[in-house]
Amino acid sequence: MADSQSNLDRGTDRLRVGIVGAAGYTGAELVRLIHGHPKLELTYVAARERAGQTLAQAVPSTAGVPRLGDLVLETFDPSDAGGLRQRCDVVFLGLPHEASGPAAEPLLEAGLLVVDLSAAFRLKDAATYEPWYGHRHATALAQRAVYGLPELHRAELRGARLIATPGCHVTSALLPLAPLLRPRRPGDASLVEHQGIIIDTKTGVSGAGRSPSASTHFAETAEGARPYKVARSHRHTPEIEQELSIVAGGPVEVLLTPHLVPMTRGLLATCYARARPGTTAEACREAAREFYREGLVTILEADRLPDTLFVRGSARAHVAYALDVRTGFLLAMCAIDNLARGASAEAIQALNVACNWPEALGLPEVGLFP
Repeated sequence: MADSQSNLDRGTDRLRVGIVGAAGYTGAELVRLIHGHPKLELTYVAARERAGQTLAQAVPSTAGVPRLGDLVLETFDPSDAGGLRQRCDVVFLGLPHEASGPAAEPLLEAGLLVVDLSAAFRLKDAATYEPWYGHRHATALAQRAVYGLPELHRAELRGARLIATPGCHVTSALLPLAPLLRPRRPGDASLVEHQGIIIDTKTGVSGAGRSPSASTHFAETAEGARPYKVARSHRHTPEIEQELSIVAGGPVEVLLTPHLVPMTRGLLATCYARARPGTTAEACREAAREFYREGLVTILEADRLPDTLFVRGSARAHVAYALDVRTGFLLAMCAIDNLARGASAEAIQALNVACNWPEALGLPEVGLFP
């Protein structure tokens, strides 16, 4: 470019994109999706441990793709935000939570649009954030950030310059539960009780990231299933409560228990909530259809249940409801791909909304089958 004005400022319909953390699973998924997006061009990739490698070396699926596999991974330096602005309009940050705040600030000051995939800006309250994450909260930036779940924050996302992409477990819980907690009309009660909600999730191993560990390599995951971070110790818990409380207009309390299961991609949430008198499964489906008139959520019919197999590689979520009349529990279920709808595809969906583009633009809506 001849000057420092970005394509965002010019109103240009095609944006240049950078990815920090392009060699990880989420970064590789971003590479795949951005490459297929008609209005995005990948112009910058960075990775700490693989700096100097080509993208084809770090992400072999890009080998042979013209102009993509030959991109060289660089070392990201937030202090060179001005220089980065000459090459990018949008930067996706895939950094540790504590690194995102210091990195995002100079990028924003340089005029870049930042889509963050960490938890640095998801929680608005420092007193809530710091005990869960163990470091200082980026309070000023978090107040500016827009939570990147379009189905809940579509209006705020339009024109946003800092987007906080939700956690994957959070997305799988919010999508089925939000329609049940929002009163359909002023003065109406919600379809389920606000307290005592139990969220049981099953996630694939890719959610742990690309770096191997003793608990995630093949021999320890291929034939077992285990809960982890139980009894209100998972960091996504306050994020779920924050967003559901906004929808409900009052405090919502949940108990999240995630499980690691032997598959690579996918996340299945089964949420249990006490149904209010008169609530039926069909009433829940109707409420969800109304809630999701826009967006990338499919409400399954009464005889269908969600399956991670059918959303693999897709930006869509499949949601279903069932009522156990004997116990009075409403089951709200959701299947997503944890790397797509649970991270990278949702980040691009939010960017589409921020840019006033069609929400599903460039995103795969049909999963890989089988």
